[in-house]
Amino acid sequence: MIDNEKEARKKIEYAIIVGVQAPGEEPGIVHEHLDELQELARTLGVEVIERIVVKLHAAPMAQYFIGNGKAEEICRRFQELEADSLIFDVELTPSQQRNWERLIKGCVIDRQEIILDIFAERASTREAVLQVELARLQYYLPRLTRAWTHLSRQRGGAKGTRGEGEKQIEADRRLIQNRIAFLKKELLTIGKQRVTQRKSRRRNAVPHAAIVGYTNAGKSSLLNRLTQAQVLTEDKLFATLDPTTRKLTLDNNQLLLLTDTVGFIRKLPHSLVEAFKSTLEEAVYADFLVLVLDVSSPQLEEHWETTMQVLKELGADRKDILVVFNKLDLQPDTLRLARARGLFPSGVFVSTKTGAGFDELRRRLIDYSNRQTRLLNVKLPPSRHDLSALAYAKGNVMEAKYDDDGFLHLTFSINAALREKFEEFAVSV
Repeated sequence: MIDNEKEARKKIEYAIIVGVQAPGEEPGIVHEHLDELQELARTLGVEVIERIVVKLHAAPMAQYFIGNGKAEEICRRFQELEADSLIFDVELTPSQQRNWERLIKGCVIDRQEIILDIFAERASTREAVLQVELARLQYYLPRLTRAWTHLSRQRGGAKGTRGEGEKQIEADRRLIQNRIAFLKKELLTIGKQRVTQRKSRRRNAVPHAAIVGYTNAGKSSLLNRLTQAQVLTEDKLFATLDPTTRKLTLDNNQLLLLTDTVGFIRKLPHSLVEAFKSTLEEAVYADFLVLVLDVSSPQLEEHWETTMQVLKELGADRKDILVVFNKLDLQPDTLRLARARGLFPSGVFVSTKTGAGFDELRRRLIDYSNRQTRLLNVKLPPSRHDLSALAYAKGNVMEAKYDDDGFLHLTFSINAALREKFEEFAVSV
């Protein structure tokens, strides 16, 4: 029985997570961040066996980020618990990470590396795989271990003129730099293809909304419920990375394109924001945004602020935003629900699990889609059957009648991308 328990333990990685409380920072904030870090670790199958909070009274120390005494204390605890890894909620420099690994003689990672590993595990499309690899290589490049510095290679030169050669780490660094250059080139090509796809959407004149929000808020579940899509949904952070676009026919028979995007998170590594910019740019080029928030989360307001911060970095924070509060079925705290209604009086409250609130959500999607269209009154000559066909195919015709001279008088609404085609025939009512 004991042997079985030991065998089971070997299959699970156990970790101690460490949070750092900055001078003047509230203790509750540090614990909230540790809750999230623990969830990130769980997503990778790592079990957290202890949480440690270190109070920082001054600027971070160069050697371990924290003081030597506290570092020694954590080292002893790490060995007592026979932990497999030490995970920091702060971003460690490459030298600090090496110092910690020498001290504890074990694996030391930070929040950024955890997120990179999750992204690597979840990427499925070619673009996402390349983006994650690029971000990981950029992260690991300055962290190349000096374990091989005693090795050298003989490269080139005539007999008797060859020097000591270059060290293995230098060769590894050059290989990584070459790979980074290749990945950037490949992603640039894919990015051009994405631009072409967006232009095609604009020509089709169908309103487009991007679903954005904090990770695990229920964005993919929302898309599935509205469009009967089969996007992967799990109660895990970053269940999906790749953008998925589906058509939704609204109750007024108008088409709307909905795109599910990668979730946001606090302390999202800048390299990942950069790497996934082509994916996140779906929010930039959308006509409006559907921002999903988990109404049952105690960190609701922080999730809102984080999402808006990333949207601002992308230049998409000034778009029309329809706020959707999800997970109403979890019966959120009454005070939190009241505060959410007070902060966002125009928000929609739904449950992707039960379908509650979706009739109202569909009505609001019609309202937001209609903001992308404008009512036009035109007088089309008999020779412009192409424009009348376009108005019927891509717009919403409300009135049509012919005059005695054969001109067609149309009253209709149509997407902004196609309005200019009718401008020379516009008439005032």
